[in-house]
Amino acid sequence: MSKIVLQLIDGQWRESHSKELIEVTDPATQQVLALAPKATHEEIEMAIASAKLAFLSWREVPVSERARLMLRYQHLLKEHHDELAEILAQETGKTFADAKGDVWRGIEVVEQAANIASLMMGETVENVARGIDTASWIQPLGVCTGITPFNFPAMIPLWMFPLAIAAGNTFILKPSEQDPLTPNRLAELFIEAGAPKGVLQVLHGGREQVDTLLTHPDIRAISFVGSVPVGQHIYRTGTAHLKRVQAFAGAKNHMVIMPDANKEQVLSNLVGASCGAAGQRCMAISVAVFVGASKDWIPELQAQLAELQPGYWNDPHAAYGPLISQHAKQRVQRLISEGKAEGAECLLDGSHCTVPGYPNGNWLGPTLFRAVTTKMGLYREEIFGPVLVCMEVDSLEEAILLVNASPYGNGTSIFTSSGGAARHYQHEVEVGQVGINVPVPVPLPFFSFTGWKGSFYGDLHAYGKQGVRFYTETKTVTSRWFDDSAVVGPNMTIHLK
Repeated sequence: MSKIVLQLIDGQWRESHSKELIEVTDPATQQVLALAPKATHEEIEMAIASAKLAFLSWREVPVSERARLMLRYQHLLKEHHDELAEILAQETGKTFADAKGDVWRGIEVVEQAANIASLMMGETVENVARGIDTASWIQPLGVCTGITPFNFPAMIPLWMFPLAIAAGNTFILKPSEQDPLTPNRLAELFIEAGAPKGVLQVLHGGREQVDTLLTHPDIRAISFVGSVPVGQHIYRTGTAHLKRVQAFAGAKNHMVIMPDANKEQVLSNLVGASCGAAGQRCMAISVAVFVGASKDWIPELQAQLAELQPGYWNDPHAAYGPLISQHAKQRVQRLISEGKAEGAECLLDGSHCTVPGYPNGNWLGPTLFRAVTTKMGLYREEIFGPVLVCMEVDSLEEAILLVNASPYGNGTSIFTSSGGAARHYQHEVEVGQVGINVPVPVPLPFFSFTGWKGSFYGDLHAYGKQGVRFYTETKTVTSRWFDDSAVVGPNMTIHLK
């Protein structure tokens, strides 16, 4: 019999009284690894009440003590790094190397949480009027909740609860029901690090459980990462109940390739950025925009993609793993079929990929399209699979117009040896995270994670140093240079009003 996934409520790991259980399966074999409960209404109420009570004492804990908890926690996470990666790989299908990266990026956020004292500093001004001084204090909100997706079950929970708790809040984590084992282990280590009773709760379930959290009067703030429809629902529901909400949603990330770019580097980076993690990441490159003569590199790109082979998580030769579920695989296969029917040229079709020894896996091989238009589903929808779309334009200006017309604004990259072209692109493009000769420009935790347009809903950019509120966007630019003609320095952050 499969084990039941426990819930962390009021400081104890408890088996749910729910009769509704969700199968957690190995996406490479369909073997049932565990059964996750759908938390009952009473269990949710108990968790929220515990978090509310714990907040009264936790908020009074000195900030230096909260920072030391995070120091102990990051030490434990590093000690158990490979163990966590193995759990993660088994339930997501990620390769072991990819799983280790997932865990490590989360550890980096915990390291940032250990620096919470400097992030909690307020502001003072003497003599704002004659004989009057003013000081502002940064204070915790109360009970916060995080709703996390399947694709990064270590990194994204660690984006949320360590920073919220270090700031003096208490937290309820509702991880993806598709891979709850990794978040549970993260919580176990957090308790081992010395987290007080009630500071962190972990509940499992689906939409019904999420909606209860979104509408509960004792929840003050909500963080979410996931698809556009769910992000919109969470933002609308949470804000309608007068809560702070930050919701990171879908993406359609473009890489612009200039003819003066380093061809070998472009092709190598494009292969990894489009098919890494089976394309199941919101920062994946799913559209390659070839400018001018760079379109002549497409046949070589096709040849390199054709060499990739997915495989089981512990196969050192596997380029990536399976998709998370059969439903996810069927959705990508549908988009591939529709792309062909709409007239796109399929240069490489991974729809019927197989992996020896794993006939039931959710496998998809690398897939490459050319002659795609902006009206096709392949371009309009977030595919979330190892599928790359090639588009061809005549100029950088045309490429910028194409990117800016997209309803999404999560990440983009440009590959060029021209500092002037890079400077122009990073200034004009309407995307929150820009890579210059960097394919996936995910910022480190001391920068903001900055989605724009339909990729983000909310008034704060989060996970790291907070961005500017309301009417200011943050654009994070990560640069790599290869010659002496560059006119833009590395790691520039620009605030656009």
